[in-house]
Amino acid sequence: MSARRRLLGPGDVAPESPAPADSDRVVDPKDSFEEELYGASLRPRSFDDYVGQERVVESLRIAIDAAKRRGEPLEHVLFYGPPGLGKTTLAGLIARELAANFRPTSGPTLEKPKDLVGILTALENGDVFFVDEIHRLGRVVEEFLYPAMEDFQIDFVVDRGAYAQTLKLPLKRFTLVGATTRAGMITAPLRERFGIVHHLDYYSVRELERIVLRSAGVLGVPIDGDAARTIASRSRGTPRVANRLLRRVRDFAEVRADGRITAAIADQALEREGVDTLGLDRIDRAFLQTIVEQYRGGPVGMAAIAATLTEDAETLEDVVEPYLLKEGFVTRTASGRRATARAYEHLGIAQRPPAQERLL
Repeated sequence: MSARRRLLGPGDVAPESPAPADSDRVVDPKDSFEEELYGASLRPRSFDDYVGQERVVESLRIAIDAAKRRGEPLEHVLFYGPPGLGKTTLAGLIARELAANFRPTSGPTLEKPKDLVGILTALENGDVFFVDEIHRLGRVVEEFLYPAMEDFQIDFVVDRGAYAQTLKLPLKRFTLVGATTRAGMITAPLRERFGIVHHLDYYSVRELERIVLRSAGVLGVPIDGDAARTIASRSRGTPRVANRLLRRVRDFAEVRADGRITAAIADQALEREGVDTLGLDRIDRAFLQTIVEQYRGGPVGMAAIAATLTEDAETLEDVVEPYLLKEGFVTRTASGRRATARAYEHLGIAQRPPAQERLL
């Protein structure tokens, strides 16, 4: 599949960047090839259908309405937060509300300024240019983007040395929407060029339950309210995970039952997937067990945990640790990660006192 994405028409919503091919976690909040195929059909088609992030949605509605009344493009928008919370969906809905074309790409594909030139010069007035993983833009590309965002022009340097000249190429007025899971890696000059900045937070179980019921309706899957709540409670506060779990439970219900999803069927299906009652899967539990059993509860550095699990440290930090931190299973200290009493309780392991206390 090509690294570049096709240009989409007005309001079309593109799938987010796919996760690595070896990622097979059903609770992985990153996008996958499956979302490329099926995820777009479950995405809301308007802000009215969008569940959760009420403050963000209301702020966007006001900003979009004001821009439309003035006949101006919307200010540049930056979304940041954990993966799977709907940053791409919101970008697509902005384009749809503005009746504008949606032009998606991702930071890693823009390796050189020339990769950006073709996209920027093809933009029409009001188009929404979406850059996923914007924190992964190279420094040269990022600096090339500054005048495009601020003055709607790009600067070309012709010739070299004493004969060098800078030519300014005007651009149509567009809206850049950036998305990142690592806001701290975005440089201050780039961040300051976004007029609208929003943080997306994890969803409540009640919100995820509404999403599961809506998605089941779109898929034509009969589901009980208790079953929707069961799936929602194990979805790690993430809509993408909720929809993925729903599809796995649907498959199980069709093969092992009569096709209707009940709470009992949902429990059986998710147990087979290795997802426990709190949404932790095998890798989450292995992460906790490594700290508890191999390193006596911590503190331990992420590099050591990654080496023990033979996993990439950045992957663990991005897609495993955030939920464990949020749910209070681990804590970060200056000397490393520590397992909490809740982690011991969840694993069914008696908590030992810290090493220094045992020596007394």
